[in-house]
Amino acid sequence: MLTTRLQNLKLHSSLKPHVKSLRHFLNPLCTTPESPELPSWVKFFDSNHPKPAASSSSDDDFVIPSLANWVETHNLNHPTTKPPKPSASDADETLESISKILKLRYPSPENAAEALERCDFEVSDGLVQRVLMRFSNDWVPALGFFTWAKRRTGYVHCHEAYNSIVDVLGKSKNFELMWDVVEEMDRIGKGYVSLETLTKVFRRLAKGGKHKEAIEAFRGMERFGLSKDVAALNTLLSALVKERSVELAQEAFLEFKESIPVNDHSFNILIHGWCKNRKMDVARSTMEEMERHGFRPDVFSYTCLVEAYCSDKDFWKVDEVVSEMKGKGCAPNAVTYTVLLHALGKAREITKALEVYEEMKGIGVVRDVSFYSSLLYILGKAGRLKDVQEIVEDMTKQGVKPNVVTYNTLISSACEHSQEEGALKLLKKMEEDSCKLDVETYAPLLKMCCRKKRMKVLYFLLDHMFKNDISIDAGTYALLVRGMCKNGKLENASAFFEEMVLKGFVPKDSTYKMMIEELQRMSMEEKKKDIEKLMLQAKEKGNLTLS
Repeated sequence: MLTTRLQNLKLHSSLKPHVKSLRHFLNPLCTTPESPELPSWVKFFDSNHPKPAASSSSDDDFVIPSLANWVETHNLNHPTTKPPKPSASDADETLESISKILKLRYPSPENAAEALERCDFEVSDGLVQRVLMRFSNDWVPALGFFTWAKRRTGYVHCHEAYNSIVDVLGKSKNFELMWDVVEEMDRIGKGYVSLETLTKVFRRLAKGGKHKEAIEAFRGMERFGLSKDVAALNTLLSALVKERSVELAQEAFLEFKESIPVNDHSFNILIHGWCKNRKMDVARSTMEEMERHGFRPDVFSYTCLVEAYCSDKDFWKVDEVVSEMKGKGCAPNAVTYTVLLHALGKAREITKALEVYEEMKGIGVVRDVSFYSSLLYILGKAGRLKDVQEIVEDMTKQGVKPNVVTYNTLISSACEHSQEEGALKLLKKMEEDSCKLDVETYAPLLKMCCRKKRMKVLYFLLDHMFKNDISIDAGTYALLVRGMCKNGKLENASAFFEEMVLKGFVPKDSTYKMMIEELQRMSMEEKKKDIEKLMLQAKEKGNLTLS
């Protein structure tokens, strides 16, 4: 079924007119030379992508002197691994060679797979996982690679690889292909279809607005040899609540609670959902029902209420709930205090936020990394950078190791206050400390580069992302398009917009409007027509995947 559908996709795509950036596909050989003048990330786009004119601002090529060597010579290993053994260089070289081929634009996964057939690479589980991570937001090369690897003699995909491609296809709303892969996993047997697989299915269906289909998937999970137990039910409820469909989550709860013994977590998921939707009376009713089933509302239950009232800046109600918690012997924990601290900070009640910090120290509540990250966020937002340094020192004294959220917060604060060198040094330190980076790490750095027109550093960062197996998502593309528009680099903005659409993302109307207005203002009529066609293509494709 999957093979047939891929062949149909190839045939269908060959009948469509090729957009400009697909001309690279005409000769996707392993040995295809690329222009040595272009920075590595620019090759991800059209090879005719315009370079800055000679009259461009000197800001384009500016790099902080103390970081110039790192930017110029960066040769990354995977940040979460130990220094590679001698044989690892071959695996890294294979990864880069495969990535280079997959970066070219292909009209279908089968075409991408055929491009790889011309090369003889050794496939391993680790290689497959890293490639799928790199292209997790670009389903055509991801599925093409997955298909090619599956055909390699002596190699069989592990269940983790199948779960990864299920997630990639679900994320891109290719639900028919996603189900084809699940069916293939079922035919393999050996426990390939697991609760982890169905969890990805539930979440992607819910995220794609197919809430009833997610519930239907739960109803039919026994045909894959999986039990409809409370763990599976809670996974479904959580997926629905996360996408603000608590009403359907409640319906599913009522439908299955007679046949599946629910637990306190089931009720807490619903309480969280009602609080997110600001249905506080229903949340309270759910807590009462929870007690009738023999479960006492716990710190999680009450913290959901605290979070809702904090979001509404109703701190009188927050105090009321906290008092109620304490009166019932349910002491607030670090999560409760973190929620309160963060809300006070966002409301610019910095003094009260610091009082929460002192209260925690006074009563002996252990401050965890999430609490410290939140405290750093609000102090950074307030411009209290000396206090930020003191809190970092306190973390060290308390033996709390910074995580990715901590670093992201510090980088964001540095960028917001135009501390360019400090922000990039934090990124370098994350790399040195083997702290796993994510897409949120780069967003403020990219935004700062757009604002300051640091084009050389911008492309370095995009390459840095790719080599750390982080796939650019729709939000990052929107940031780049808008940033390029604001600094007048419309050719770059157009290239990012085109790449965004070719990856299957549908740009938001606000991003499209800004792009069109700037092109019109600069009398770039031909480019404006190209962008209009791309937007139409994106919306047609988006409607097709949701139908």
